[in-house]
Amino acid sequence: MKKQKRFLPVLLAGTMMFSLSVCGQQAEPSVQSQQPESSSVQNAQADGIVQTTAGQVQGTDQNGIRRYLGVPYAQAAERFVPAKDVEPWEGVLAADSYGPMSLQGSISGIGGEVSQTGTDNNCQNLNIWTPGINDGEKRPVMVWLHGGGFSTGSANEEGYDGEALSRSGDVVVVSVNHRLNVFGHLDLSAYDDKYQHSANVGITDIVAALEWIRDNIEAFGGDPENVTVFGQSGGGAKVLALMTSPYAENLFDKGIVQSGATETMGVSFNTQESSTQLTENILSILGITADNIEDIQSVSVEELQAASAQALQQTGEELKLPAALGGGYSMDWEPVVDGDFLPTNPVTADSFADAGANIPLLIGSNLNEWSGFFPPDPIEQTEELTDALRIAYPNKPDLTADQVDSATIRLPLLKIMSHKADQNGAPVYSYVFTYGNSYHGAEIPYVFDHAGESGEETALATQISQAWIHFARTGTPEAEGLPTWEPYMRESGATMLLDTESELVYHHDQALQSLLVPDYEY
Repeated sequence: MKKQKRFLPVLLAGTMMFSLSVCGQQAEPSVQSQQPESSSVQNAQADGIVQTTAGQVQGTDQNGIRRYLGVPYAQAAERFVPAKDVEPWEGVLAADSYGPMSLQGSISGIGGEVSQTGTDNNCQNLNIWTPGINDGEKRPVMVWLHGGGFSTGSANEEGYDGEALSRSGDVVVVSVNHRLNVFGHLDLSAYDDKYQHSANVGITDIVAALEWIRDNIEAFGGDPENVTVFGQSGGGAKVLALMTSPYAENLFDKGIVQSGATETMGVSFNTQESSTQLTENILSILGITADNIEDIQSVSVEELQAASAQALQQTGEELKLPAALGGGYSMDWEPVVDGDFLPTNPVTADSFADAGANIPLLIGSNLNEWSGFFPPDPIEQTEELTDALRIAYPNKPDLTADQVDSATIRLPLLKIMSHKADQNGAPVYSYVFTYGNSYHGAEIPYVFDHAGESGEETALATQISQAWIHFARTGTPEAEGLPTWEPYMRESGATMLLDTESELVYHHDQALQSLLVPDYEY
């Protein structure tokens, strides 16, 4: 119980809630005395000042790691349209506090109040942790995309602090705030040309962040030609969206997906039909038509979110869309396959999205995922099922079949990795995190090298974070003590079980999963 309580705030922050204690307002530019142009690079390094395309920023020293918080990468003057370039500023921007995060929404099947403290539609800012600036080094860049589906969460969570990961791997860590829920995915494309990409502006924000990284990260000690995007839960689904969009091509080189897909959010995304119907329902509730469409810009946040919640439920029931979590029908905010920004779903009929062909992918899930938070459906314990469970996880004698994640995340991820392997492009590497109570989000502290309550946890955090870092650096996951990590193929089913004694296994849970969900095909 102690371990579960310790990691639960990270889970909630990454998937459904956000911590108000770390919500700050965007730092205002403060003019400081300027160094003459002939000042040495050493002075700039000592002051922590970096020149960006929009102006100078000054970070803070975090135990020897330079930290830059709330750095603007774009700006959204209006709702539902792609953000524009940041207006240049004079003087030095003090990047010493978190910037605003997106206005918050909710995910179907998950209750809880939503606070808008510290939020803004103009939330296009990012956070950077780096071992060195203006030093000519070209370190791998690891760009974190937070969880919370496409509806909630932020890059400002304490659990996403990149200091330890940056230090342990000599890498530059970046986390990104971007628009979510109705503000990131309301499809107004049928009403005005300026809203052409309104259904996907939450992802166009991330593309703008990657463009900013391409143009600026070298001054922060990073290599713009070695960028990895990684994310958990909804953050992993965002990685899959980027791997599907031609607008993100050549802006990143590798992807890591941690428990980042369900059948309807990651394997596929919202259709144009469902997106159009959702918008019509929202506008009807608000009393807005094509004739007064610009009124959508001034509707209060509370009124817009209330109409959205009602319409998501209504549209899900009309189209018989299964809720992402729990029973019944509902629709959730997510990207829209519009034929342009997203030409296809990530998983196609016989392959994977073309834009992701040359991008190596590290992808996996946790053994228990949601079973600790939602009452599992009862499963009849048969001798065949017990045998399959023991074959799959011989080192988990107390594990029961109803604790094993199956149809929610594990099987959709198997579909993704199988179709990615079928593409015969860049390799895909598979894992299952099995340590302790391996619920949804439990791996995050190990990825960020934060876990250290015991020597066992510290060792596992070192191993997992180093494997992620090695993948970011080279495209292959490796770490001391890990077996050789082979790519996943349909024939081999090679999967790394990440635990105190990590092990590479082959189709280890095939029999188990076929018993749990006999009709699922991947």
